[in-house]
Amino acid sequence: MEKNFVEELKWRGMIQDIMPGVEEQLQKELTSAYIGFDPTADSLHIGSLVQIMTLVHLQKAGHKPFALVGGATGMVGDPSGKSAERNLLSAEEIQQNIKGIQAQLERFLDFDCGENSAEVVNNYDWFKDFTFLDFIREVGKHITINYMLSKDSVQKRLETGLSFTEFSYQLIQGYDFYWLYNNKNCKIQLGGSDQWGNIVTGTELIRRKGSGEAFAITTPLIKKADGTKFGKTESGNVWLDPERTSPYQFYQYWINASDEDVKNYIRIFTLMQKEEIEAIESEHDEAPHMRKLQKVVAEDITRRVHGEDNLQMAIKASGILFGKSTTEDLRSLDKKTILGVFEGVPQVEISIENLNACENAIDFLTEVTHSKIFPSKGEARRMIEGGGISINKEKVEESYGNFKVDLLQNEFILVQKGKKNYYLVSVNPN
Repeated sequence: MEKNFVEELKWRGMIQDIMPGVEEQLQKELTSAYIGFDPTADSLHIGSLVQIMTLVHLQKAGHKPFALVGGATGMVGDPSGKSAERNLLSAEEIQQNIKGIQAQLERFLDFDCGENSAEVVNNYDWFKDFTFLDFIREVGKHITINYMLSKDSVQKRLETGLSFTEFSYQLIQGYDFYWLYNNKNCKIQLGGSDQWGNIVTGTELIRRKGSGEAFAITTPLIKKADGTKFGKTESGNVWLDPERTSPYQFYQYWINASDEDVKNYIRIFTLMQKEEIEAIESEHDEAPHMRKLQKVVAEDITRRVHGEDNLQMAIKASGILFGKSTTEDLRSLDKKTILGVFEGVPQVEISIENLNACENAIDFLTEVTHSKIFPSKGEARRMIEGGGISINKEKVEESYGNFKVDLLQNEFILVQKGKKNYYLVSVNPN
């Protein structure tokens, strides 16, 4: 028996607004619904995961998901939640972005499962030959200025300035819904709560222009307990693309979530069922310091976004800094992961010539590394004798014995001084 889509979203805390009649429509027949994705980059970020998961639940409930990638709306710019007009992208940039986004959606949605297979549509396909005069005659006459001005997304920008381009956005998005309603039998639009005004404009256009009935559901915007913005770190957005945010950094974002936040995340971003989630929460509450919830969420989401191999690399990488790990774990990391893990630790560059000429650990830790790890040989010797120095996760036993070290990825040496101080030595081949 297929799940009830609305009930599933409700217990997961994923409904902000819902129009009357939605549940009746979903129970009556296989129903198509869509969400729009903004192609401002060639990757989605984790803020988009809420909407992706909404489509996943829709498909699992037996209905048909459409992902609309806005080739046309991306050229206009949505004023919702924005304090200023953004730079507009070229058609070529948007097409490249759409290609990257579709590849990411295919990791979550089934595009070959029969009548409720997912589909990606691009609104540029129906806007490219739609002239301005035709648009204002066929669409503009059905929606009044008063109606458009009443939207929060417009009201918030009236004082700071709103161009006609962005003002017209809700009409363009409204027409998307109208087109999908007529051509794809799409009866529900889904989106974040900041999209409610734009979505309702679409249902109004369907009612006024086509005498039809359409529906809407929005999800709450995620707010972190500490007031900081969800999906952001000090270095910017957390992306789904591993080239923009490494699997290790992605994994760490979820591992570092607060207990309060992670109890929301496990409901919103995983497919675990209620009983399973509650059992994990009980286990977590008995020993919060073990961070059971964070580990479960981080592993589940990283596996689905980046795959099992990248998840295992992220776990190994996390163990190097924050737990027990072996030399083998360290050697298994690729160059990008090594640089990601040790981003922010002191880095020292040395030549391969000086390394090859080095006779013992003392010289390596002082002269060869330009005194950046130890300023004096006496200090280095005392630390080694106290068992406080490891190189590539192997404890250094002798101060003046023969010194030989294998490079990580033919380039790096990791020095650990005490429990928490790391130095990444980069060996220049020239």
